[in-house]
Parts: sequence; C-alpha cells; structure tokens
Amino acid sequence: MSSTAAAAPTAAQQRKQQELQNTYSNYKTTLQQLAQKIGDVEQDAEEHKLVLESLAPAPAERKCFRMVNGVLVERTVGDVRPALETNADGLKKVLDGLVKEYKRVQDEMDGWKAKNNVQVVSQ
Repeated sequence: MSSTAAAAPTAAQQRKQQELQNTYSNYKTTLQQLAQKIGDVEQDAEEHKLVLESLAPAPAERKCFRMVNGVLVERTVGDVRPALETNADGLKKVLDGLVKEYKRVQDEMDGWKAKNNVQVVSQ
C-alpha cells in the first residue's frame, strides 16, 4: 500500500469531521445570537436608565409623553416613572439570564471541544 493511499481519510473519518464542523458551527452561531441579544438588551436598559435619570428631578405632576404600542400618549411623570422602573428591572433580569445562558453554552462548547479534542484553526 502506498503512503498516499494510507493518508487519505476514510468516508467514516470524513463524516466524523463534518459532524464536528457542524456542531462547532452550531455552537458559534448560538453564541453569536446570544451576544447580539445581550447587546440589544443592554442598549434598551441604557436608554431606560437615561430616561429615568432625566425624569428624576422632575415633579410628579409634570406632563410628559410616552410611546405605548406605537401611539404617543400624554401622562404625568408620576405615572410614567414606576412603569419605566419596572421595565428597567425586567430588562436587568433578562440581561442576567442571557449572560448566564451565554456562559452555559460557552462552557458546554469548551467541554465538547475538550472531549472531542477539537482545535480551532484560523484560515
């Protein structure tokens, strides 16, 4: 048998390599999607924080406007502030959950790479 024939991967080896590449791609895609969601939620949370900071010195009876389901409605600062605080708290919880999920998937991917002896090669 020539050395060239021995070096050619078998069909089973090619399938295994393709499975590993697919699994790696799935992990990377999932991590990228989670990172995008984290960025979006961070931006929303920052916007809520800025609005709350802007409203903090305003008296509760002052008129303000809020977008509700695409409709601009007139409210008072006293009406809007609690809703914004609730939304900001909810965004923080969502962000914490997304960060935990990202770390979980990252750890799962690292374990998978170690188990399958996968080394990433940049092309």
